[in-house]
Amino acid sequence: MANTRPVPLTTTSGELRPHDPYAALRSRNFCVLLSGAFVAAFAQQMTTVAIGWELFERTNSDLVLGGIGLAQIIPIIVLFLPSGYIVDLYSRKMIFLVSLTLLGLATLGLATLSALHGSLWLIYACLAVMGAAQSFSSPASAVLVSQVVPEHLFENATAWRTSSGHLASVLGPASGGFLIALFNGATFVYILGAAALIIISLLMITLRVRSQERPQKSAQPRSLKTVVEGLQFLGRTQVLLAAMTLDLFAVLFGGATTLLPVFARDILHVGSIGLGWLQAADSIGAVGMALFLAHRPPFRHAGRTLLLAIIGFGLATIVFGFSHWFWLSFLMLFVLGGLDNINMLIRGTLTLVRTPDQMRGRVSAATSLFIGTSNQLGGFESGLAAQLLGPVLAVVLGGVGTIVVVGAVALAWPELRRMRTIRESSNNTQTTT
Repeated sequence: MANTRPVPLTTTSGELRPHDPYAALRSRNFCVLLSGAFVAAFAQQMTTVAIGWELFERTNSDLVLGGIGLAQIIPIIVLFLPSGYIVDLYSRKMIFLVSLTLLGLATLGLATLSALHGSLWLIYACLAVMGAAQSFSSPASAVLVSQVVPEHLFENATAWRTSSGHLASVLGPASGGFLIALFNGATFVYILGAAALIIISLLMITLRVRSQERPQKSAQPRSLKTVVEGLQFLGRTQVLLAAMTLDLFAVLFGGATTLLPVFARDILHVGSIGLGWLQAADSIGAVGMALFLAHRPPFRHAGRTLLLAIIGFGLATIVFGFSHWFWLSFLMLFVLGGLDNINMLIRGTLTLVRTPDQMRGRVSAATSLFIGTSNQLGGFESGLAAQLLGPVLAVVLGGVGTIVVVGAVALAWPELRRMRTIRESSNNTQTTT
């Protein structure tokens, strides 16, 4: 079992210990978990590029492409309540391992269908299986962090975890596109992704975790009340609810990335190569910020930092909307990614620190669903606004809306405004009765 004894933050003389940016990475079990999460994200990003390219080549239909996201998001919406409860009730390590294996097998199914030019509906079925597996793997991997590192390293571990996720979002699509061109098709991409997922699932067997606290057994342990406790907890926990609200509306209104093809072609006039750089800019900024945050001490004014980061996100969105210079637009997207990473780090660490262990799976599943669906809705909102108002006004108004939401959240939840360190005691006015 991993060492659970907390490491003191001060020396025997009372002096603060120097910050160790690699503290979480010194845990062998955290590195194993981080490898699994990175490979899963990398393989899924490669697969997303491959399936989109292949289906458009086969059908030349925008509607078929839209079905890719739909086939994956429907299982996540349907399963988010039971998946969170199952993650709390059973071994999170085994759930993550099985989910990775299922993802690998579904990807192998895509490889088979690609080689045999199989039915479109069977391809959608494989994507639905991947969505179902993701509804379990996402909350399981997020809360497993709390079982492999002590609480004082949650912030550092979350910084490295978000960094690896953003790195996968940069390298995955690029690798997928390169391999499609190299092997003249998507089949090898699926095979490579499936092999990576199955191998990393075997590596998860070696992961050693602390025991988890499970939900108390009641007369009806699987009642709806037990399953929705995560949502009820979020509703009562003011700081978490405020942080999630900020994230939801920042994503919903700040949908500049959805309209990048329009800006690249019609406003910045940079073509497909420029579009590629623009699409990578926010992920590059996020990786850079994650590495910076991992090397700095924990936040001393976390609430104020979060509010300022979302305000900066809105301002960068406004500048991007007005920009007609490629490098200014690239810089604003870089800034957007970096500021969004601050938001992800604080919200992710808050979720771990402020949530009881026996409820972390349900809270994490709810958070994953809301953030995931807000990405989809944000893209739709940006497209609709651009159709009605034009792309520039749509993006600018989205940035203004984001800043307005920050003001509203700061007024509605003063607990967030006053929050200092993320690890403040849960007794510090974080819940309402």
